[in-house]
Amino acid sequence: MNKEQLEQCIDAYGTDIYAFCSRITCNRQEADDLYQDTFLKAVELGEKIDDTNNPKSYLVSIAMRIWKNKKRKFAWRNRIAESMTLVEETIREEDINHSEVMCSPEEQILDWELKAQVRQAVEKLDEKYRMSVYLYYTMEFSIEQIAEIMKLPKGTVKSRLHKARKLLKQELEVVLNETGK
Repeated sequence: MNKEQLEQCIDAYGTDIYAFCSRITCNRQEADDLYQDTFLKAVELGEKIDDTNNPKSYLVSIAMRIWKNKKRKFAWRNRIAESMTLVEETIREEDINHSEVMCSPEEQILDWELKAQVRQAVEKLDEKYRMSVYLYYTMEFSIEQIAEIMKLPKGTVKSRLHKARKLLKQELEVVLNETGK
């Protein structure tokens, strides 16, 4: 991958990759680091990225592997010596949707709270379910693409999505009944 191809990838997929990094890290600083590490690794791998064979999924798989490695290293270091948490709760500006000017302020607040509760429920899922949900719903990858990214059979991806939906339904049942959605 030369400099021009990298710039094209950043222009085409940069916002999606950053959104994915933000979702899995839940921290702006960690997301920035992961985003940069992802594209640095892409430059390092260079020729292995095929422009014609969905480079977005390849970049997401790089980001996911880097994040898993960071978490593994953090957990190992944490066993040796207690340190600060890797993921911290932050209020995200994207939680507040400024495009919903037509709604009343009350509806906007209720919608924001519902989205925050759904996001919290997703963050409570085990990582294997959470990653599948993020890749399917936020990154809009197909099951085949997710299977390729996570290096799993398609059936496993399907079962993880099914299990995640069941767990989210149980977790959010009270919330959804209150709002009538």
